[in-house]
Amino acid sequence: MTQVAARPQAGETTAPDGGGNGVRGKGLGGNSVGLLGSAVIGVSTVAPVYCLTSTLGSTAGEVGLQMPAVFLAGFLPMLLVAFAYRELNKAVPDCGTSFTWTVKAFGPRLGWMCGWGLVIATIIVLSNLAGVATSFFWLLAGQVTGSDSVAALDHNKAVHILTCLTFIAAATAISYRGMTATKGVQYALVGLQLVVLAVFVAMAAQKAHSGDFATSVHFSWQWLNPFAVKSFASFTAGLSLSIFMYWGWDTCLTTNEETIGSEKTPGRAALIAMVVLVGSYLATAVAAQMAVGSGAKGLGLANPETSDNVFAALAGPVMGNVLGIALFVAVLASAAASLQTTFIPVARTVLAMSTYEALPVSYARVHPRFKTPGRATVTAGVATGVFYAVMSLVSEHVLVDTIYALGLMICFYYALTAFACAWYFRGDLLRSPRNFVFKGLFPVLGGALLTAVFCKTLIDMWNPAYGSGSAVFGVGSVFVIGVGILLLGVVIMLMMQRRSPAFFRGEILTKETPALVVED
Repeated sequence: MTQVAARPQAGETTAPDGGGNGVRGKGLGGNSVGLLGSAVIGVSTVAPVYCLTSTLGSTAGEVGLQMPAVFLAGFLPMLLVAFAYRELNKAVPDCGTSFTWTVKAFGPRLGWMCGWGLVIATIIVLSNLAGVATSFFWLLAGQVTGSDSVAALDHNKAVHILTCLTFIAAATAISYRGMTATKGVQYALVGLQLVVLAVFVAMAAQKAHSGDFATSVHFSWQWLNPFAVKSFASFTAGLSLSIFMYWGWDTCLTTNEETIGSEKTPGRAALIAMVVLVGSYLATAVAAQMAVGSGAKGLGLANPETSDNVFAALAGPVMGNVLGIALFVAVLASAAASLQTTFIPVARTVLAMSTYEALPVSYARVHPRFKTPGRATVTAGVATGVFYAVMSLVSEHVLVDTIYALGLMICFYYALTAFACAWYFRGDLLRSPRNFVFKGLFPVLGGALLTAVFCKTLIDMWNPAYGSGSAVFGVGSVFVIGVGILLLGVVIMLMMQRRSPAFFRGEILTKETPALVVED
């Protein structure tokens, strides 16, 4: 195979990955994050407290007391895919992650679409996180001041949008200043989340033991049995929700060029983050169910009046008025922390795509002082603010349906990355049992599971009842939006193909199979 020399941007150096395969250095600040910092950033991006308050009720409504089992089931494909990320990062530690690796495995077009899936999913999540942070900010302000009129400011559209844009601007500024600033903020915010969550779990278990609530139930190991779910449809619906709860751990990998020990540390950090997340989710699910049950009455988790924000309903009854405010603070901290770290993957993916000329090269600029993808970060912030403001003013239903369509993009690019791992290492799989399991078997299983969820979600989205209940010519709006976003990516890719034919001919980032990967 003929290799084409990489053409670094001004002020940058090439950084071959050991095979002379065109991977470029990008000028990011190296050795800025260690193992702990990387794991904390991964946990922060997922936003565990926010995910729990917004998903506990919905999942309980779908699967009842089997919610802990579904959380474990959702963890499985993510764990399998995490092994794929770890192995690919060892061979090609590039901040483009899914984009770069899929290009190397399947070629430029499928790789470009994988990168598009990551970027657009992240923009949607950023807008949602900003909206949640805004709502909890005014809710908390109302709790602290004891004023319903202050809490009601969240329903004033102008105030809500202005506050939301302020959160986005602040998060963009912190991300713009580099990984050192990001890491310092995250230690405090993630620490606060986990401490408050641990207190909630302890107090909920105590309330269950004392029988303070009429809906309390005794713990049963049957809660961990996924086969006890009442129907396959309910199981897949709950599984889709639980998969979303783990999304974002791969941020550990997008900081690989800024991490100490870039070949090994990001993969280890991702696995640590996954363990922390599944432990937190299981403990909270079990304690909450023991305290109030999973029914639809009273404080039950599936009560439709409170299921969208479980912690708002349980904060006072479980933790009391004073500590209950701490739970509100934790949810706000969770959304704000994730808002800030979620800029990391989108900015670095855009940086990588621009560096390899898959996007306009102007986005490949790195700030000379902060060593961050400055233009890409600011652009992501502007895009998030514009998207949220426009959607809020035009149609709340479209905004809700766009968030529902998010799962489609997540499964799309995670599954592609998992399959890319097995295909990239296809010539290496039979060298050892370890290679076969971690580079082939686990990634393929993870990719297959996510593909199944992708297809099932696609079918469910066709029904107008999915999401906000709106439809376009009889087809569910969520389906139209989800598929439409992916097709928009195809259109933009064709436009970039005319502008940057060298990348799409495979002359810049080469497609290949490694002859040998050195083992630990």
